[in-house]
This record gives sequence, structure tokens and C-alpha cells, in this order.
Amino acid sequence: MSRLSVWVAALWWCSLGLIGLLVVPLLFIHLPTPAMAGSMAAKLFQAQTWLSVVCGLLLLLGTRAKRADVLAPVALDAVPFIVGGMLLALLSEFAVAPHIVARENLRLWHNVGTAMFALQWLCAGRIFWKLTPPSPDGARD
Repeated sequence: MSRLSVWVAALWWCSLGLIGLLVVPLLFIHLPTPAMAGSMAAKLFQAQTWLSVVCGLLLLLGTRAKRADVLAPVALDAVPFIVGGMLLALLSEFAVAPHIVARENLRLWHNVGTAMFALQWLCAGRIFWKLTPPSPDGARD
């Protein structure tokens, strides 16, 4: 249990990468119409939002952990990345996604959503990096 925070950070980072780089592109390749693919992608991104929020909350709890056997302590300098990743997820869901679903200025809102998703992936990656231990010789690979 002492490595729960590392696993949570890994889940957050890897789920973003998997959905954004593999699953959604495959939907647009293999589903019969772009509308079907877009509808399914919207559902996946919505699920990812809530996964991101839960992961972020668990990681924030790690910053307050009093017992190392419950959550691995999360360094306070990771907090801005945790909060930033959560905010990006929520803004994507509630500010950007409605414009995409309504097909309002689709190119603009899709680009904004993509940029926010990429920034969220970078935040989650930074958190994961901060939580993983250095190699035995003390240097980061």
C-alpha cells in the first residue's frame, strides 16, 4: 500500500495516453461514421475526466498523509501539477466539450480541447515522475 500514490499517478498518466493516442484514433479509423466515432470518443473523454478527478483527489490526499503505509507521501511541489491537471480535465469537460458536441466552430474547440488534453497528460506525467524513486545510484534516468 505504500506505493499507492505511484500507482494512482501511473493510472492517470497512462489512461490519458492510452485514450488520446490509441483508442480515440482507432475509433475514427474503425467505426462506420465520424459521428459515431465522435459520440463514443465524447463518452470516453467524459469517463477520463472523472478518472482524472478521482486520481487527483487521491494524490492530494497523499500530500496530507500522516501514515506512509496508506499513501506514499506526495511532495508539495507536485500539488500545482495535480490541481492543474484536475482543472484542465474539468474545463475540457464543462467548457470545451459542449462546444464540440454542438459543433460550434469545431476546428477551434477541437484544437483547444486537444491542447488541454496534452497539457493534462504532461501534468500527470510530471506527477508520476516526481513520485517515482530515482535509480539505485541516485541519478534519474
